[in-house]
Amino acid sequence: MTVNGGSSSIKFALFDAGKSLQRILAGQIGGIGLSQGRFEVNGKEDNVSRAVGLPDHTAAVNYLMDWLKGRIEAGELAAVGHRVVHGGPKYWKPQRITPEIIAELHQLSPFDPEHLPEEILLTEAFHRRFPNLPQFACFDTAFHHDMPRVARLLPIPRRYDAKGVQRYGFHGLSCQFLVKELHRVAGAKAAKGRLVLAHLGNGASITAVRGGASIDTSMSFTPTAGLPMSTRSGDLDPGLGWYLFRAENVTARQFHHMVNHESGLLGVSETSPDMRELLSRSKNDVRAAEAIALFCYQAKKWICAMAGALGGLDTLVFSGGIGEHAPEARERICAGLGFLGIEINPRRNAANAAVISAKDGNVVVRVIPTDEERIIAETVSKLLKSK
Repeated sequence: MTVNGGSSSIKFALFDAGKSLQRILAGQIGGIGLSQGRFEVNGKEDNVSRAVGLPDHTAAVNYLMDWLKGRIEAGELAAVGHRVVHGGPKYWKPQRITPEIIAELHQLSPFDPEHLPEEILLTEAFHRRFPNLPQFACFDTAFHHDMPRVARLLPIPRRYDAKGVQRYGFHGLSCQFLVKELHRVAGAKAAKGRLVLAHLGNGASITAVRGGASIDTSMSFTPTAGLPMSTRSGDLDPGLGWYLFRAENVTARQFHHMVNHESGLLGVSETSPDMRELLSRSKNDVRAAEAIALFCYQAKKWICAMAGALGGLDTLVFSGGIGEHAPEARERICAGLGFLGIEINPRRNAANAAVISAKDGNVVVRVIPTDEERIIAETVSKLLKSK
């Protein structure tokens, strides 16, 4: 079983770990903490009222475990693999979760207070109910662990680097899948070439990959950095926090909440963090139009930056909810990048084809649906077999 805990949701999937890994089902619990939650399996959705019990992540995971109880008690469930967003300076290889690792992850919570506390909570809840069920952590920072030193360094006093304050990068499980899938559909030469992976969804990052390894990435010490996202600001002038404190008495906690939950597409549009909604409103709402324009402009800049880090570009991959399903956003991001060799075919782009680049373009532009759950399941399956 794979578990991916978000700020208001828990995504999960079950795989048959036979000779060929087969997905049995996929589902999610959404709306955690809201008046009406959702429990969805294979696209079929049931509403779960708050009274039934989804006021927080503890209640939500208990609801999920009740649903799974028969499978677990019958011994059908071999292990649980968790997506853990931040591994800090110590953890990058997948790990069997032990009490010692949980204690260290608690110490790492200040590195990522938006994700780690809930992820730890999920592992602890499973352990309380099913103490003999093996659990594994797959770290989203792992793919970027061997980035060049110059890409990891932050230009602040060196003493903080010794404390683990550096560029970590995220969406690593997605990047790992995209490189592997590119190898499957286009061959080893393409997968080993100069790649830019644009994972554009609620969270968005752009990563430079060469020889199958991460060279640089837009997210940094936390997932708030880089280009604007659904509710995250992306990169900002560091002096803004001090200005808001002096001008409006904005505290550090309030600033943190603002840049993570009130900014990005939602902050600029003042209406929605959802790209689909904004695209539908953009002709009549200048705020929605500006939010889209800013997102696409910043994504374009980051693609150029990563091409510079790579010394050129062979393949551009779009993935994530926006990258996979928003042709207009892809078109606007790629517009004007002909000097890099990026030219897209409007008809293929509108159809969400697997390859959307024009024949005369020097860069292959692809749309590849990501699958973090499969990477987690494959990793856990290998670890079980190795033991």
